[in-house]
Amino acid sequence: MTSTVILGAGIIGVSTAYYLSDHQPPSSIHLVDPSPELFASASGFAGGFVAKDWYAPDVSELGALSFEEHRRLAEAKGGREKWGYSPSTSISYAPPSGDGRTSRRRGDEWLRQGSSRAETATVSVDDTEGRAAPAWLRRAAGDRVERISEDGTTAQVDPLRLSRFLLQECLDRGVQLHHPATALRVHTDARGELASVRIADSGSSTETDVPCTRLIVAAGVWTPRVFASLFPSSTLRIPITSLAGHSLVVESPRWTRELEAAGCHAVFTSRAEGYAPELFSWIGGGIYIAGVNSSTTPVPEVAGSSKHDPEALARLRQTAKELLGPAAGGEGDNDDIKVIREGLCFRPVSSSGKPIISRVEDKDLGAGIKTRPGADGGVFVVGGHGPWGISLSLGTGVVAAELVQGRTLSADVSGLALH
Repeated sequence: MTSTVILGAGIIGVSTAYYLSDHQPPSSIHLVDPSPELFASASGFAGGFVAKDWYAPDVSELGALSFEEHRRLAEAKGGREKWGYSPSTSISYAPPSGDGRTSRRRGDEWLRQGSSRAETATVSVDDTEGRAAPAWLRRAAGDRVERISEDGTTAQVDPLRLSRFLLQECLDRGVQLHHPATALRVHTDARGELASVRIADSGSSTETDVPCTRLIVAAGVWTPRVFASLFPSSTLRIPITSLAGHSLVVESPRWTRELEAAGCHAVFTSRAEGYAPELFSWIGGGIYIAGVNSSTTPVPEVAGSSKHDPEALARLRQTAKELLGPAAGGEGDNDDIKVIREGLCFRPVSSSGKPIISRVEDKDLGAGIKTRPGADGGVFVVGGHGPWGISLSLGTGVVAAELVQGRTLSADVSGLALH
């Protein structure tokens, strides 16, 4: 029987398992993750912003598919209550001393240059009076607001709650979770075809050979390391690196339950060269703040084991005071802004700035290893989503499952293959 092992139980891995289980026995799907705590990196500490059409051409169909799948799943499964799904209004905010947003970039140029994600938006409507601005944003004389989303094209989720929901759905269906556990090596059958993966259980210190004819590596920033360890004679290098990012979740008395009924907001701004904070209001009271990023922060052995940078968090705290405090001239000294969570995540960024959803050719697996042809086998890489992992997660799960199972693809992802 065809069996599938997914290495990495982050949101990409669990999304793929979820949609795989619609078309094969769930018990034949195995999720493997070495982290002591699941969703301890980007899947749990991202901002949860979801966009329909903010992508490079090669990603556009996947983005639209994923956006509609977020909406569909939320409607079908009670997403507002279970993982905070909500329509969102997106704005670009320029403080009185800022230059605002004057250019448009596609793909990941904004990310590499430390500028704002808002530069990939497809809409720009001057909103000087700030009708689209959220009530929780501190305004100042001489500032500028642009609305950068049309109705029904951006949304918001709590990524940790969404990840946990997808995992629980998988487990309820019968998908098998090995956690914390590590894939040690692959084994082949008498024909030299991939047949199993040796899994070491960290809790019991036992090793088990798990049947595997289809292997999916969806381990985030750890994907190149995992692939190289399992296929040591391969010359293929998976082009994924890390972009670390600190974040805060804060409570503000100006983001109220009454305002939630009108929907969430995404605010993109620029405070200094190379520093473009993002703020997202969440259903349930929190406001997420991020924008301090680093490509040099060492990637830990497993998710959740890195220490936060106090300077990065201090910068975000200062931004929270500047943008979420009482209105200029109002009473208070910002003591009503309460930090409820500090975060550090490692986002997997590909060399092209686009996600990778691809089968690895047998010739790239190294000497002595091949896979069953067609939908009966294969080694696949799914990752490199950068800051769009949550937004593209469900569409990626749909398409990755279709690719692995040999079904017709719901979106054109030919430009996302390994070359």
